[in-house]
Amino acid sequence: MSRQPTTAQRRVILAADASTGLLGGSQALQDALCGQGLAVRHPRPPHRCYLTPAGRALRAELLAPPPEPPAGVPPEVGTFAARTGHETAPADDPRRAREVAVAWEGLLELRRVTNRGITDRPCPWERAHLVPGAALALEAAGCRPAVDGGKGGDGYRVGPAPQPEAVRVDWSGGAADAVAAEAAVCAAALERAGWQVTEHPDVVRGRFLLASPRRA
Repeated sequence: MSRQPTTAQRRVILAADASTGLLGGSQALQDALCGQGLAVRHPRPPHRCYLTPAGRALRAELLAPPPEPPAGVPPEVGTFAARTGHETAPADDPRRAREVAVAWEGLLELRRVTNRGITDRPCPWERAHLVPGAALALEAAGCRPAVDGGKGGDGYRVGPAPQPEAVRVDWSGGAADAVAAEAAVCAAALERAGWQVTEHPDVVRGRFLLASPRRA
């Protein structure tokens, strides 16, 4: 049975040229991938290595985001979904902080690969999945989501916005001063994660945020 690529080998695969499959990285890493049938060395000088069809398939698999559960259906055991504040089950799993940190690191790596090394702004996956992308940025920054579908306190809720390419972050309860403070913290967290944020008044809930992925 063939060995699974190491973390360093996967990084070389992810960094391969998207159109030609040309590999970078050290000679040892390239030799290892050739030995696994994931790359092949060109017979002519300078004898560069290129991904094989199997290597390209693995690269596509590594770049693919995890499937999202259907709306209203809780994720299966062992999968990760950023909390939007609309969940009915509390986030009381002690492993949650570690899972969030790992998911955020994975997203930063996806940014690095698909944004040509740039990690301070959202990547194409986040632009196609605005709500989970913004929710992960907030949760990774330590912001507090609402519980019990937004009925259980003054945490944030992330949902789609009427504006194109934007999400809405609001609060279902809490004192005005507390909501203002949380809104400021959430806005700063999203801006650090590469989102453009504006704050707006709301006659019912006091205020809400609109956030969209920054492009430059």
